[in-house]
Parts: sequence; C-alpha cells; structure tokens
Amino acid sequence: MLYIADLHIHSKYSRATSKSTDLEHLTQWAEIKGIQILGTGDFTHPLWFKEISTKLQPATDGLYKLKSAKSPMRFILSTELSCIYTKNDKCRRIHLVVLAPDIATVEKINKTLGAKYNLKSDGRPILGLDAKELLKILLDISPDIVMVPAHCWTPWFSIFGSKSGFNSVEECFEELAPNIFALETGLSSDPLMNWQWSYLDKYTLISNSDAHSPGKLGREANVFEFSKEPAYTDLMRAIKTRKNFLYTIEFFPEEGKYHIDGHRACNFQCEPAQTKKLKGICPVCHRPLTVGVLSRVAELADRAKPQRPKGAPDQKSIIPLKEIIAEIEGVMPTSKRVDAKYHDLIKKGKNEFNILLNLSAEEIKSISEPKLAEAIMKMRQGNVIKNPGYDGVFGQIKVFSDTPDIKRVDPLLAKKIKDKNQKALF
Repeated sequence: MLYIADLHIHSKYSRATSKSTDLEHLTQWAEIKGIQILGTGDFTHPLWFKEISTKLQPATDGLYKLKSAKSPMRFILSTELSCIYTKNDKCRRIHLVVLAPDIATVEKINKTLGAKYNLKSDGRPILGLDAKELLKILLDISPDIVMVPAHCWTPWFSIFGSKSGFNSVEECFEELAPNIFALETGLSSDPLMNWQWSYLDKYTLISNSDAHSPGKLGREANVFEFSKEPAYTDLMRAIKTRKNFLYTIEFFPEEGKYHIDGHRACNFQCEPAQTKKLKGICPVCHRPLTVGVLSRVAELADRAKPQRPKGAPDQKSIIPLKEIIAEIEGVMPTSKRVDAKYHDLIKKGKNEFNILLNLSAEEIKSISEPKLAEAIMKMRQGNVIKNPGYDGVFGQIKVFSDTPDIKRVDPLLAKKIKDKNQKALF
C-alpha cells in the first residue's frame, strides 16, 4: 500500500500561520489532499504540545491518530528549530526539521531546551545554539531522534544557503555529521537539481510542504510503499536506506520563491549567468542581489548534467490543483469560484493527489471538463511554462500560453522597499 507523507508543517502557534491550523483541520485537509502521514509540526511549543498530548492517541509505535475522528490519517511528531549562531567568523542561520519517536521523548526534548530557551515565543523557536550542539543534545536524549536540515538551499535560513550556510554537512556538524542521512530539498529545488552535486549522493532527498495553513499541505511530499501500516522506525528506515521509498512529489522548482536571483523591491530578477556579469549587484538599487537556489547549486555542483544516484527515489512534479483551476478560469487561486470547483472535484475524484497523479485523461473528463484533463496531462509530461520565483516572490507555472500571468509583486510594497533601500545608500 502507498503512503504519502508530509513531514514538515507548522501549527497555529507559528508566526504567519492560519488560525485554522489545528489538528482537526489538518486531519480533514490531509484526507482532501490524499496524505496518509502528516508531521504535527511545532511540538516544542507548550500549547501545541498540550493539544498533541490530549487529542492524539497511538496508532502504531510512534505514529498517532486523532481521537475525535475516524480517520486513517496518522501523525508523526515533528518540529522545526532555528539555530542562529556564529561559526568560523560567519553568522549562521540554519533551520532543522526534528522527528521524534514518541511523546515521552518530546517531553524530554521540551524540558531540556525549555530550561535555556524560550519555547513559547514561536512554534519554530530561535535557539542561539550551534546546530552540532543541538544535534548532540537530541541524540543524548534518544538515538531514535532524526534531524534533517530543512529546505537546504534557501538563501537565508539553511545549511547550504548563499547568505549564511556552509559548503558541506561536515563543516556544519563536524564529527556528528554521520548522524545526518537525509536533506530536505525545499520548494525552490528538486532532486534533479541536487543530482548535479555528487557529494549529495549519500544523502536521501526528501520533500515536504512546510505548510503554514491546512490548504497548503502536500505542496511537496514523499511516497512510500509498505505491506502493512508502518511504525516510526519503518518510516525512518525507509528514508535512511531508500528501500520502500518510491518517489517525491515536487513543486516545479521554478515556482519556489528563491529559485533564481533578484530583488523583490526593485522588481528585478536574473539567471545565474547574468548575476555573474553584474558581479552580484542589483542594477536598480546597486545593493547585493539575493542569490537564489539555482546559482548556489551551480556554485557547488561538479556534474554538467544530473545523475540519479543508485537507489535514489524518483520524483514527480505537480502544480497544485487550485492553481490549475485558477488558470483555466482566469481568476486568482483564492477566489470562491476556484474553491467551489476544487471541492466538487475532490468529491468526484477522491483526493487531490489521485486527480493530479493517477486518474486517466478520460477519467478526469468524466468528472470535469476536457481542458482540465489537457492541463493535467501537460503537467505530468513537464510541458509547462515557467516564470521563476526570486527573493521571496513565488514563481508561476502555467500550462497554457494564452492565459494571463498573475501579478506577483505588489508595486506599492516594492516602491516602499526600494525607497528605503535607496535612502540606505546615502
């Protein structure tokens, strides 16, 4: 049986998240999306951990289910921690996904970290702690805890990020580096990009949504196959050994908001080759560009073409169903018309992943219109139009050339930021 897992999300206790991001809505939306295993997110936050402890009950060893719902969806205990510290004379900002085997272990994690750090401030707390030291603390609590560097290429907050990252896992974790066996690629990169750097061949690449609202679950995910309902150890073993791990579900990386280089405030974007010609300086405000994932991968890559490592999971790229509907309808994905059509399709097509990945063109036509079937077939073939994201601005992926682009930068906000940057020059 296939199990789709989204291991990295956030709760209503993280900054900039929907207030509806509670266990009940997460369970409901996981079923809408077609997710069988979902990270709880934010287990270090005291109020969220209280909800986890009281509303969930064990399903298998290390996987939990919602007491109030007869749902096959399972939760795995997860959180994201932000380490900000100085190492080798450089400020480091590293985000890390942590997976725990049971509630008792999470209690120990929270007690240990809570003694020195403010875990109440945010669902993703900031720790003034070296990532290596954090890993040592966690492994001392339990060797079954798993740490995965989050969205590993994002410029500002990641292990390889252009602004504050490292050039290897060993540089970050030193003698504890062998305990890191997986990396999260993030929305702005995919396995294909990562396969250009042979150093990464030894790591399992995973993908998760990092969702801040229930409707964003499954933007990216991981697909496993097990003969029976898995336990925590089964899932971690599958990630570590790559056995039972079939493929990842990916954004087209151009849709990620840090794919190429640029400046949001200046409404300027460019590819890596142009960045080199500009010597990394924005031609509009004359300040350093935000160097995105594509450039950073190219900087470290040692292969001219991607080479899939032996045994590595495959990948399948998708466009969220609401975005496809919105393009066909010529409206924003958040419109009521899109929402109504989306939920009607879910009723007829079982769940979003089933529609996007499994149904045939004829089956899609039977529950919708021919244009939707055409769009999904184009998406599966990778026959799409890409307008890359940059400097915090999401990109746009379209399937039809005659549909208008969605405005991606608020011109008033851009002008305000640009004016502020210009003043800073003098």
